[in-house]
This record gives sequence, structure tokens and C-alpha cells, in this order.
Amino acid sequence: MSDTDLTRNDVNGAAETSAAEAHTHEAHTAADKGDAGYDKALKARHIQMIAIGGSIGTGLFLGAGGRLAQGGAGLVLAYAICGIFAFLMVRALGELAIRRPSSGAFVSYSREFLGEKGAYITGWMFFLDWATTVMADITAVALYMHYWSLFKPVPQWVLALIALAVVFVLNMMSVKMFGEAEFWFAAIKVTTIIAFMVIAIGAIIFHAHTGTAADGTAYTAGFHNITNYGGFLPQGLTIVFSLTLGVVYAFGGTEMVGVAAGETADAQKVLPKAINSMIVRIFVFYVGSVLLMALVLPYMAYSSAESPFVTFFSGLNVPYAGDIIQVVVLTAALSSLNAGLYATGRTLRSMAIAGSGPRFAAKLNAHKVPFGGIMITSALGLVGVVLNAVLAEDAFNVIMDLAGIGIAGTWGMILVTHIAFMRRVRAGQETRPAYHMPWAPYSDYISLAFFAIVVVSNFWSESGRKTLALFGVVIVALVIGWFAVRGRIKANLLDSMLDEEQN
Repeated sequence: MSDTDLTRNDVNGAAETSAAEAHTHEAHTAADKGDAGYDKALKARHIQMIAIGGSIGTGLFLGAGGRLAQGGAGLVLAYAICGIFAFLMVRALGELAIRRPSSGAFVSYSREFLGEKGAYITGWMFFLDWATTVMADITAVALYMHYWSLFKPVPQWVLALIALAVVFVLNMMSVKMFGEAEFWFAAIKVTTIIAFMVIAIGAIIFHAHTGTAADGTAYTAGFHNITNYGGFLPQGLTIVFSLTLGVVYAFGGTEMVGVAAGETADAQKVLPKAINSMIVRIFVFYVGSVLLMALVLPYMAYSSAESPFVTFFSGLNVPYAGDIIQVVVLTAALSSLNAGLYATGRTLRSMAIAGSGPRFAAKLNAHKVPFGGIMITSALGLVGVVLNAVLAEDAFNVIMDLAGIGIAGTWGMILVTHIAFMRRVRAGQETRPAYHMPWAPYSDYISLAFFAIVVVSNFWSESGRKTLALFGVVIVALVIGWFAVRGRIKANLLDSMLDEEQN
């Protein structure tokens, strides 16, 4: 029996066991032809680090600085609330992925439960998410490089182009190479955050000097950085709500674990551990880090132009500390960029095989990598290079807001797909895996409402209205695109249900 056959037999469908034949069950599994040809070379340690690396990127290492400068310590609330809903979304995705691991992930699941129109919306929303994230990541790399005087004469767009080229080459290699790169990228990020937290706690305990204001005022670490500068909500609660889209962007990538499941051996055992540990990582790494940032420096000491980690370590006057952290945050941006090209390549291939994406995206190279989809995303990444040339100062925030809407849309479609799955469960057509989303489908509806509120809340800011207007253009393009491709959709992409008895 081939590896593909084994995969089809092992993954979950609807399993029923009779009392008379407790040792035998009949597995009903929908196999997606879009998963054919991939190399299942990712191991447990790769998945664990991809789950970590996907959820820790430029949103924390760069974006948190600007958001702290606007919202102060109240930003902690935004991270905590968004983190809870991000975890619920991943649990919903995890239930579907354990039932049937697929490199098409939520696109493939939408195809199964919502039909090709659902797969089309989910796939292109996810592509918008990561295509814009790729632009944000190359922008972050360019901003990081300008930290050093050696690179300041180099135009920002040139540095962005170099970053895109380097990661493009890395993604064209085998999936194992991607897994190894992401493993070490993530290890560096986690080590850095832990080091920051330990040193920050020490600085708070000993009220260490952490910097100097423009007027010569010395900053020291401690709770007074909150109490003496406007309290927990120095700019009010409204600004915290307006920052939630950026926080959703920060958590973008948590869904990456679902994509990687399709190229993982023994996904049913690996995924639950990776997903369950995510809520701990969110509260320790994100909420904990942001709280400590608010305690070691006043909120107005941070800036959108510099990583808050660099701001802190540079303020300690430790020799080369700022340079070392800058290298780390540069690694974080490259990690996120690496993951973005990986995910969009797989998603575009699933859509191309269905007929709802460019045919070129369906191609695999000799390393079993979907080079067509990766090349398309990289080509669109060049738009980010242009934005860096035209909007050098505002490029990151403009792109980040649009990516945030794409992420919220993707997560929303994952939840809608899970709701459709739950309807089949209630109808007796499906059996839930032992590992499933808690309190579903009510948790699905509450999470959907939250992400909708996050998107709509942008209407109350000028920049948010511009982002919503741009997103409206995207919606119109999606509608036009659907009518253009619906005539060539392959409705039989999902194989007929396979009925086999297994002992």
C-alpha cells in the first residue's frame, strides 16, 4: 500500500464501531487531490517550532513599539483578549486538521464543508493575509538594517528586495530545509524573549537605569512607569480598541500549524501538543513581554521606528546589546517572511488544482516544493518593495493594517468551516475527534463576532477608514474573480469517500 493510501486510511472521517465488532471500524475519509506530491518530511520538533515561530514575528518585535507609544500599558488587555480568541480559532483548526491533515489546510476543509465558493473565499483571503504580511516583513527587515550606520546610505527598498530574494531561494529548497530554517529562527526568537523577560524582571526589582529622555530625565524600571505617566490607560480605552487590528496582525501565523500538518508524519499525535502549548506561549511571550515593556520604560519612550527590545537594551548601556538584539529581531522578520512564502505556496497550489487559482501555481519542482505559488507571492512582494520606495516612512503601518484584516478574514472563514462541520456532527454525519474545540459551536459564534467587531472598529479612525476602503476594493476584486473562474472549477477535487475496514 502506498504512503498516500496509508494517509487516507489513517486520517479521521466518521468512524462507527458496532458492539458485535468492537475490533473493526469503517473510516470515511475525503482525500484532497491537492495534497498529492508533497514530501512528509516535517518532524515533531519542526511543528512545535513552526507553531511558535508562526505566532511570534514582526508584530511583537517591531509593531509592539508603536502600539505601546499610542496605547500605553493598556495594550496588555488587547493582547490578552486577542490571544484568547486566536487560541480558540487554532483549536477549531486543530480539530479539522487532526481529522484530516492537509497541506491545503483550511482551504481544503472549506472545500469539503462549504463547497468550492467557500474554498475560493478562504484561499484568497489567506493569500491577501500573507501576501501583505510578506510586504510588511521585508519592510521590517529594511527598517532593522537601517539601525546600523553602515546600511543607512542603502535605500530602504533595496534592502527589502535583498531580503525577499534570500528567503525566496530558501523556500525553493526542500520542505525539510524550510523546517530546519524555521526551527532555528524560532529557537533564536524564543531564547531572546526569555532573556529579555529575565533581564527586565531584574531591572524592575533593582530599579535599574533604562534610558534618558530628550529633556535629560533619567528613566528607571519600575511600576512608576505606569502610575506616573497616566496610569494603565494613559490615552483612554478607545485607543486600545483601535489597536486591536494591529494585535490581530501580531498573532497572524498561529494558523500556520494547520498548513504544516499536511507535510508532517504522525500529525494526529504531534498537533495536539503543539496547539495546547500555544495559549501558554501567547500569555507568557506576548502578554508577559508587553507588560514588562510597560514597566521598564514609560510608554512614550517607545517608537514605531524601532523595536521595543532594542529600545530597552540600548537604554541599559550594555555594550553591543542593542546590536545583538537587532540581529535577533532581524531573524524574527526573516522567519515570518519564510513562513509566509511557505504557506501561500501551498494554499495557491490547492486552489490552482481546483481551478480557482492560476494554473502556474499547481507546479511542484524536483524538491516537491510548489514553486509556482511561491513565485507568485514573491512577485507580489515586489509591490512591498515599491511601497518602501514611495512610502518609506509609513509603509509598515499601511501594510500591517491591511494584513490584519486579511488575517481576521481568514480566521473567520476557519470558524465558519468549523461551524459547518459541527452541523454535520449534530446531524450524525460526522464524529468529532477526541481533540476538539471547547464549547463549540458557541465559541465559534462568539469568536466570529469578536473578529467582526475588530474589523468594523477601524471605521472610527482616519487610517482605519482608508484601510477599510482598500479592503472594499479587494472584496470587489474577489467577486469579479469568482465569476471569472467558476466555469473552470473542478468539483471533484475531493475524492469520493473511501470505505475500508481496518482491524
